[in-house]
Amino acid sequence: MDTNTQLQAGALIVRETSSSLQEFKLYHYNPTIGGAVVFVVLFLGSTGFHTYQSFRTRCWFVIPFIIGGIFEFIGYAARCASGKESPNWTLGPYIIQSLLLLVAPALFAATIYMELGRIISLVDGESHCLIRKTWLTKIFVSGDLLSFLLQGGGGGYQSSGTASALETGAHIIIAGLFVQLAFFGFFILVAVKFHLSIRRVPTIRLPNELSWEKHMNALYIASVLIMVRSIFRLVEYLQGFNGYLLYHEAYLYIFDALLMFLVMVLLNVVHPSELAASMKYKTATDHEFNLRVFPERHQRLGPDMS
Repeated sequence: MDTNTQLQAGALIVRETSSSLQEFKLYHYNPTIGGAVVFVVLFLGSTGFHTYQSFRTRCWFVIPFIIGGIFEFIGYAARCASGKESPNWTLGPYIIQSLLLLVAPALFAATIYMELGRIISLVDGESHCLIRKTWLTKIFVSGDLLSFLLQGGGGGYQSSGTASALETGAHIIIAGLFVQLAFFGFFILVAVKFHLSIRRVPTIRLPNELSWEKHMNALYIASVLIMVRSIFRLVEYLQGFNGYLLYHEAYLYIFDALLMFLVMVLLNVVHPSELAASMKYKTATDHEFNLRVFPERHQRLGPDMS
């Protein structure tokens, strides 16, 4: 082999090695410690308040939301750890922050799905819904679970650290994000159709239950915030490991951390426990009404049958 051929082969090896090292680079920047600490404190505070609100009111369907909040502050704590390690990052904190911050919004979505089901029950609005109430939560939570498993599985597969695992894991995560967007988009369509229909033809119970619309508006805002965040994540993964978004940490804090924190604060303010309390009151009222109607019907039927 002549000298020129050897030099060309050597240059090719160097380029391939450089490309490979670039693929294995965990961060394209030094993760900021200050930003991570701020969101650890914010998510910890909101999650703690959600825990207090839910246990005080025994509103258990918010538990997935609380777990999502726990994932968020642990994820940003791991980013803080990565920031302290710069530039010699270890795989553990990177995997924790990547995985937990990726799947946390799916847990927020699960609670939002269940919240719509309770609103429909509260106002006796099943006839206005595209999907039967018994299937509503099952369908959307099942889709959310599939999205969660795909995103979590993809993130877990990437943890091996090889180039092929990083690429394959990213494809699995992209599939999970597409599933999440598809189900969430359909959910928003179902919610809007229900809302418009019941405002056009109110149910008998509707005038006495004014607070439900406040929760519908909160549900819309939370849904849009999660949708925007999911689109951001999808674009991030579609751009690949050398994409523009992965080179600029600020976008993560604007389109993920901030939006998810706003979702948590929104449901702190308009907490789903109000719906749970209204449902208990509705159940008690319906039971009392049935007990009162039964003897009245019995008294009316008695003389007629004699």
